[in-house]
Amino acid sequence: MTLAPDPLASSGIVVVDKPRGVTSHDVVARLRRIFSTRKVGHAGTLDPMATGVLIAGIERGTKLLAHMVAHDKVYAATIRLGASTATDDAEGEVLCSADASGLEDGDIAAAVRKLTGEIMQVPAAVSAIKIDGRRAHELARAGEAVSLPPRPVSVYSFDILAVRREGQVVDVDTRVHCSKGTYIRSLARDLGAALGVGGHLTALRREAVGAFTLSDASSLPHLESHPALSLTLDEALARSWPVLTVTQEEYDALAMGKWLEPRGLKGVHAAIGPDGRAVALVEERGKRLATTFVARPSTL
Repeated sequence: MTLAPDPLASSGIVVVDKPRGVTSHDVVARLRRIFSTRKVGHAGTLDPMATGVLIAGIERGTKLLAHMVAHDKVYAATIRLGASTATDDAEGEVLCSADASGLEDGDIAAAVRKLTGEIMQVPAAVSAIKIDGRRAHELARAGEAVSLPPRPVSVYSFDILAVRREGQVVDVDTRVHCSKGTYIRSLARDLGAALGVGGHLTALRREAVGAFTLSDASSLPHLESHPALSLTLDEALARSWPVLTVTQEEYDALAMGKWLEPRGLKGVHAAIGPDGRAVALVEERGKRLATTFVARPSTL
């Protein structure tokens, strides 16, 4: 069967290996030039000091980003014990220091275990969370007091890879697998507080967002010389969610935002038509199998 030209051929996602020293917004600006379109966005902000997996949407792929933010994430992080900072990372002013050289490896491991699992976490003051319409980091860097309530997050694993000692500070290399909304700098802050010596983040690299890892990522210089989507919209949906194959009639109904009869599905699925193209993300709600995102609306 010959497929008709795909109006979404230029839509999809690009997995970028973000370099240190640039903002996520800077990456978006570069991608707009590379792909010659204003329709570029990103899912899950990385701070300038952080590197690694940043998922960007191109054209209609931008509509998918809100759903991809919900995926879990994996980070490699270095936590320095012995000092706390205003930003909970190495870029902030040191607020207080303490001699951490007496900490035993067992003490560190025990404190890490208490920060694993379902925990309540106070987000970092320099987070992107909005307070009365302004980002918390904007308020914090302007010298205003920022108070954020704790919220539940899931730290699925918090593994110590190495402990390195130098003078009065202790650097702990870790790998963290966590839910959306988890702040690694807050884990660093809380680990240092629990051990009574203060702590902050000195390095952070995001290794995975959901199914997308560093092996999928391209550097900005590579994209500038070889501009190409990492995955089409079809590939992104089929890779990120379980696939539900639908008939052409069902495909057409979903394209119009209509609901289907439930079929006992758990969680969100990517509905794929007979032609192999994704039409929507669907989820059962009561007695309906409803769309949560329509990739190919009938109006295209």
